[in-house]
Amino acid sequence: MSGNAGDSPEPLDRSALDSIEDDLVLPFHLVAPGLNGRLVRLGGVVDTILTRHDYPEAVSHTLGDALALTALFATGLKFDSRFTDGRFTLQTNTDGPVGFLVVHFDAPGQLRGYASVKPERVGEIPSGGRGDQGAIIGNGHLAMTIDPGGDLDSYQGIVPLAGEPLVAAAHTYFRNSEQLPTFIRLAVARHFAGGQWRWRAGGLMLQHIPKLGGTPQQLTDEEAEARDAGLTGEDDENWQRVKILAETVEDHELLDPTLSPNRLLYRLFHEEGVRVTPAVNLNAACRCNEERIRLFLSRFGADELSDMREADGAVRVTCEFCTRSYHFTPDQLG
Repeated sequence: MSGNAGDSPEPLDRSALDSIEDDLVLPFHLVAPGLNGRLVRLGGVVDTILTRHDYPEAVSHTLGDALALTALFATGLKFDSRFTDGRFTLQTNTDGPVGFLVVHFDAPGQLRGYASVKPERVGEIPSGGRGDQGAIIGNGHLAMTIDPGGDLDSYQGIVPLAGEPLVAAAHTYFRNSEQLPTFIRLAVARHFAGGQWRWRAGGLMLQHIPKLGGTPQQLTDEEAEARDAGLTGEDDENWQRVKILAETVEDHELLDPTLSPNRLLYRLFHEEGVRVTPAVNLNAACRCNEERIRLFLSRFGADELSDMREADGAVRVTCEFCTRSYHFTPDQLG
């Protein structure tokens, strides 16, 4: 699940540094230390998804983190261009008040997601603010599934969640599963604009590019030991220097709609030779439609459908992601 440089990176155009853009992931490369990164900026997308649900504020922060994290992960993947149904899924299953959370990224840039709050645990969630994200999520696991589309095999990575925020679990995944030095910073907050409060989210991700080629089976014993031991010498110095720069980024910088992504990257890394590739545009979109719901209902037997019917014999289904409601009359269901 490591990132890649993608298209040939180009130097930041000074004339475009202040071009304001939103709802995108901007991939970049640092020439001097040889690092890849991505910057995500979510405005209307995250606000649309979060305001569809009447979540406590702390739960909105949880789902906002998951949306930004998913965008950073998924846009680093190379889905097969022959298929249009490539998907990345981030999902939690835990014993916390938010027992289940799922975000889908459908290539090339569609996001949707929702969080399931246990009714009997709502009282444990603070009424305002971000709260203790580790306690809200609880213990369990985080699963990340890559479905390339078509008849290609899917891949799933699972990492334990032990009363920690999602970003901590993400760091654990890259450290243990991919053995890639990784830095991730996420920010979610409400921003007052146009006479109302709107949700915004942002994130920054950096990864070291391994210089050793080939697969683990092709590495010599010495190369494998070097890989497993982590970075040394100049690689370690470069990583530590750039990581310190990345750690200076403030939440308000990741969220500020008046600070362009290009300007922020230049502010952080201009001495490292920062280069960007074309941004990946994101939008909030749901796959649900009447035909999909009808097909879903057709899989139930007559007795099961009978339990779902209302007094008038109709069945009503509400999409968990977009909250759209579908109504099917007895004649439509047969």
